[in-house]
Parts: sequence; C-alpha cells; structure tokens
Amino acid sequence: MAINTSIIGKKIEGEPFAYNEDTVILYALGIGTGRDDLDFVYEKDLKVYPTFAVIPFFPTLIPIATEANLNMFTVLHGEQKIIMHKQIPPKGSLVSSAICSSVYDKGDKGAVLNIDIESRDENGELLFENKAVVMDRSGGNFGGDRGPKAEKIVPPEGQKPDFSVSYETSPDQAALYRLSGDKNPLHIDPEFAKLGGFDVPILHGLCSFGFAGRAILASICDNDPARLKSFGVRFTGVVFPGETLITEGWKVNDKTYIIQTQTQDGRVVLGNGTAEIA
Repeated sequence: MAINTSIIGKKIEGEPFAYNEDTVILYALGIGTGRDDLDFVYEKDLKVYPTFAVIPFFPTLIPIATEANLNMFTVLHGEQKIIMHKQIPPKGSLVSSAICSSVYDKGDKGAVLNIDIESRDENGELLFENKAVVMDRSGGNFGGDRGPKAEKIVPPEGQKPDFSVSYETSPDQAALYRLSGDKNPLHIDPEFAKLGGFDVPILHGLCSFGFAGRAILASICDNDPARLKSFGVRFTGVVFPGETLITEGWKVNDKTYIIQTQTQDGRVVLGNGTAEIA
C-alpha cells in the first residue's frame, strides 16, 4: 500500500493520557532505576524523569502511522528527541497533538516521516515536545522529494568523554519496560523475535533512550529533572536485555553535550546524540 502523503501538515489530536505516581514509578523501574535513586521510585517527593515524555507520545504516534498507510512489519524507529518546556508533574492528564511535518522518498531504502508531537497539561500549558523520525523500509519509490542529507554528529576524535556511565540492563528489562505501554511482541515473544531475524526478544529503543537519559541526569544535571532541556538520538543498533549500556558525553559548551551510548562490546546503539542542559 502506497504512503499517504496527504498526511503532511494534518494535525491529529490524541486521546487524553491520564497517569499517576504508580505510572511514573513503573517507568523509572523500566529504565533500570532502583532504591539508590529513591526520589524517582518513591512517591514521597517523587521526581519524574524527563524521558517519561516518550510514554504519552507513543499512543499518539499510532493514528499517524495508520493514516499514513505505514507497513508496521517494515517500520523502524529512526530518531527520537524530547524538548522540555516545564517539569513533568508526578500525576495528571495530558493531551497530545501530532503533525507529520514531512515525508521523504529514500528510494529502495524506504520512506521517512518526520513527526512532531506537543503534549499539554489540563490547563493547556505546553510541557514537552517529541520529535520522531520513522522509516517504512517498504514505502519508498513513491516519487516524492528525497529530502536533505541527515546531519552527522560524532564525538571529537581522540578526545576523552567528559562523563561516562555504565548501567547493566536486566535480562527481564524488556518484560518490565513494556508495561509502560509499548507491547510490541518483538520485545517479549521469542517466536515473533525470530520472525524479525533475532534469536531472542530485543530491548525497546526507547528503553535504551531512558537509560541514557538517566546517565545524563546523574552526570551533568545533579539528578535535577528541571536542568535537562532537550535530548535527542539516532537509534543505530540493537540491544539485548542483560547487556550493559555505556553512555558518554563530550562537552561542546556550557549548555550542550554530544552523547553516545554503546554496549559492553563497543557496538554503538545510540548515536548522533545531543543533550542541552540549563
């Protein structure tokens, strides 16, 4: 089925997303947090990780994918960026609206969609934005604009990172993280994973994104969620539950760091990353 390019510029309103302290704590546990970071897993003075912003984003993405005629068997999540405007409260109700800003024809590589989602609280105040790049590998060659070349952001050659944090994921990490909303069987069902070419279920890319966000917050934000203003990455590799994620950052200036996450064997799984802090 051909990509429906009439989706470009069309605003789609999502359903209200209600959440509470348990939702926030479950997410924190899903990205590897434990009792050593009590403020994120205990309802007393509970803090919310900025990367929780991807949780209400996900249900709003589905109507876009459906209307764009994406083939969900050939879809890849290419990039993700969050932009924070206010701290996320530990409970509330959010309403998100999505716009597909562009669809590019990459020929045999597929079709690339750029999707922008805004999430607002009950008072209409903008809390955060999500910017996602989604590729349908079977959707190319529809005669559209190829779009600009992707920007390359790499760590400075030969320079040691300004911070490096290692977190070991649990063999059950994907089984836990999926309870925050992404129940794609690729992350839990061994038979389904084999259909996708994997020996075992793989970890959610947005779970790895959360692990990296934790590392950034702990290293350069004093674990203060208000200090992380934006964080974006390109998904460049697969993570298997039980692997170790090593997130490193190189300071560009007082506000900006280049971010990269790799596994214990040196495979880069989150690249082209940047974080902006207050």
